[in-house]
Amino acid sequence: MILVADSGSTKTNWLVSTLPVMETIGFNPFFHTSEAIYEQLVKNNELNNIREQVKKIYFYGAGCSSPDRNGIVHQSLRNFFVNAEIHVDHDLKAAALATYDGRKCISCILGTGSNACVYDGKEIDSSVPRGLGYILGDEASGSYFGRRLLTAYLYGELPKGTHDFMLNQYELTKEKILWAVYNEPHANVYMARFAKVLTQSPDREYIEKMVYEGFRDFFQHNVTCFEGYKNYPVHFVGSIAFHFKELLGRVAAEYGCELGNVDRQPIFKLLEWHERTKATA
Repeated sequence: MILVADSGSTKTNWLVSTLPVMETIGFNPFFHTSEAIYEQLVKNNELNNIREQVKKIYFYGAGCSSPDRNGIVHQSLRNFFVNAEIHVDHDLKAAALATYDGRKCISCILGTGSNACVYDGKEIDSSVPRGLGYILGDEASGSYFGRRLLTAYLYGELPKGTHDFMLNQYELTKEKILWAVYNEPHANVYMARFAKVLTQSPDREYIEKMVYEGFRDFFQHNVTCFEGYKNYPVHFVGSIAFHFKELLGRVAAEYGCELGNVDRQPIFKLLEWHERTKATA
């Protein structure tokens, strides 16, 4: 049995061919220890039911971009899935595998955080490192838009419909927001919670302007940095890209780029890729 996992900072999707998608919290080795990850796995009944049947695991995660950090995740998975051969890689690799169409491309993530890479079907080109995290980067991500919405809320700059929606939906106060951002762990995950306002707000013109600006910000910092970027299709994974695909296509065209595949939930393509690779190995 092959188990594939696609993990961001907010949630992890797990999939085997015989079951629906399973979900746990996101595991990021920047913030989670092996012990903490293992404790969360033990709590999940669905994973417990298949833990001894799994023979191979392909785990792709945010923050899994160095041997040391990958080792944190690997140790927890090895302790839980005792019969499995385990592979841990970066979530950018997952985005690349899920969206690759046979052409050298730029693959991008718009999740809780954001990132981009060039992929040629074999290797990720890491010569231009991206992914500065939610304080310094993460343009057009959930945490980026959540931060912008919260800032505008606190400054009293939101249109009334959006302000009232956020107030009623989340019972927000300045004290609650500042405490969560500056005192609670995982401020990026907290801010990303509010990205759903982008699809629920009644003030569509205001929201679309914000999303448009965010996409331009992303292209400026994370796409144009790659030499010859206009020659490659630009693929995306993540719900923000999916929900605002039309705006994304407009921004891509403004930068002279071809918008390629946009996949809201790449876990299915990932499993398909690994099962196909196994069958042809």
